[in-house]
Amino acid sequence: MPTTVLRRRPAWAGRNYSLLTAAAVVTNLGSHGALIAAAFAVLGAGGDAGDVGLVAAARTLPLVLFLLIGGAVADRLPRHRVMVAANALNCVSQAAFAALVLAGEPRLWQMMLLSALGGTGQAFFSPAAEGMLLSSVQGEQAGRAFAVFRMAMHGATLGGAALGGAMVAAIGPGWVLAADAAAFAAAAALRAFLDVKHVPPRAPGGGMLADLREGWREFSGRPWLWGVVVQFSVANAVVGAADAVYGPLVARDHLGGAAPWGVALAFFGGGTVVGALVMTRWQPRRMLFVGTLCVFPLALPSAALAVPVPVAVLCAVMFVTGVSLEVFGVSWMTALHQEIPEDKLSRVSAYDWFGSVALVPAAMALAGPAETAFGRTEALWGCAALVVVVTAAVLCVPDVRDLRRRTRHVTEAAPEPAGAPAAEPERPVGGLT
Repeated sequence: MPTTVLRRRPAWAGRNYSLLTAAAVVTNLGSHGALIAAAFAVLGAGGDAGDVGLVAAARTLPLVLFLLIGGAVADRLPRHRVMVAANALNCVSQAAFAALVLAGEPRLWQMMLLSALGGTGQAFFSPAAEGMLLSSVQGEQAGRAFAVFRMAMHGATLGGAALGGAMVAAIGPGWVLAADAAAFAAAAALRAFLDVKHVPPRAPGGGMLADLREGWREFSGRPWLWGVVVQFSVANAVVGAADAVYGPLVARDHLGGAAPWGVALAFFGGGTVVGALVMTRWQPRRMLFVGTLCVFPLALPSAALAVPVPVAVLCAVMFVTGVSLEVFGVSWMTALHQEIPEDKLSRVSAYDWFGSVALVPAAMALAGPAETAFGRTEALWGCAALVVVVTAAVLCVPDVRDLRRRTRHVTEAAPEPAGAPAAEPERPVGGLT
């Protein structure tokens, strides 16, 4: 008599991890379609490219302003409650945005205000979500868990952008914004079922400022941590300017328009999915060293646009860049999970996020003047050079080169809670605190 083999979830894919992954897929499907819908809503109301930029900036500014506070709140309160409250705010703001668009004639200030509310929700959500995810997995399979999570998230991003674009064309931006509001509501419902009984109760603190100072000490006392964040402050800024400002202009003038640029971006997204798939099987011992080496290809798209190369070559470059960046992303999450104490995860994540996005608005604003002053080709080569320089510089930090993944025998010999700093014999030279 044949037997039926029941496939069970892997040991690392516990209840919280599964809920977090499902909720992330739902919100990414909605949010990336909503980004397209918001731009077309502004244009449909009579706005121009400058107005689209203002609505986008209105979302970014509160994200930068409130990230550190969001991290402190998420380490003080149960993280799943912070996440649900942030999702509720995003749901309400997107529903109001949808109602304005469907009613006709939304005003620019109204769209900017609602986008700012969405950015505020994101500022509180992101540190809480990263802290919750990092604390939801344990043991040597953490890297694989993060890779699967990111693969699902990137797949939803690709699907959401494609579906959102088609829906905007078919039914209009207002209904796509309404669908995003529904996605936030569904994600909030999933996250409300997260189980936090395993998280130790938070000890009474000395207030918000004391929490922020404690988080800063945790962040600034680890050279590998602040070194990589400084690196990405610059890299994210120049890559963002190249992709958002120069890329569409090069596509218009040399590649045949928006469609080839969209295909190139899709190849980048596909690369991130493949990179995450690779990291489900590969667990490099010197994870930060390998991850940082994989940041160098971030310079390739700017260089390819500076030439400019044919569309097929650009697509290949974008794909390789996506794969390489995802190797870094999984390695980075694994390092945070291993080295940062559980009760400080959200504050450290907030400093990470803050450093990563703080220079992006300035880079976007300076991209046009830089093109005028130096020329587009020279500005793109400058972007590529900055990525190479800051990545080479961070490799000079001993802790980045020497931080090692823990092995099973070390964990069994000296059991520690998930997220605690490495045992003393496993510390790399350089003195992580």
